[in-house]
Amino acid sequence: MAVRIRMKKMGRTHRPFFRVCAVDQRNPRDGRVIEELGTYDPMCPETDARTTLKADRVDYWIGVGAQPSDKVAVLIKKYGTEGSHLEAQKAAVERLGRRKDYTPPPEAPAPKAAPVAEAPAEEAPAEEPAAEASTDDAPAAEATTE
Repeated sequence: MAVRIRMKKMGRTHRPFFRVCAVDQRNPRDGRVIEELGTYDPMCPETDARTTLKADRVDYWIGVGAQPSDKVAVLIKKYGTEGSHLEAQKAAVERLGRRKDYTPPPEAPAPKAAPVAEAPAEEAPAEEPAAEASTDDAPAAEATTE
């Protein structure tokens, strides 16, 4: 049995996502896999954070004779055990983690202030003298009851 390390397409329309898998080369692209070895997300905004690989399992399959596809061979060269972009990958993953922390919550719409009617403002001074008159009457009423 000839084993290939290739990508299996997942995701949906206009949002691709791939799994890096060890597959019998006679199986179809999205068919049965022997083992899943990592992922590749081309829509990720950080280029170096797009790929995650189980480096020890990739090394095992290459050690027993599995042949990687062209694109997977590039990914293994960059992000495998002795990859050339491992430090950049760690930094990109860290930046992605911080991006989630700093994303501000959506702003709530400001409450609409009810239009202030001018008529109640004019009535307020008219009520104050009436209140003063009632306070003047109260002591007089108490004095008569005594």
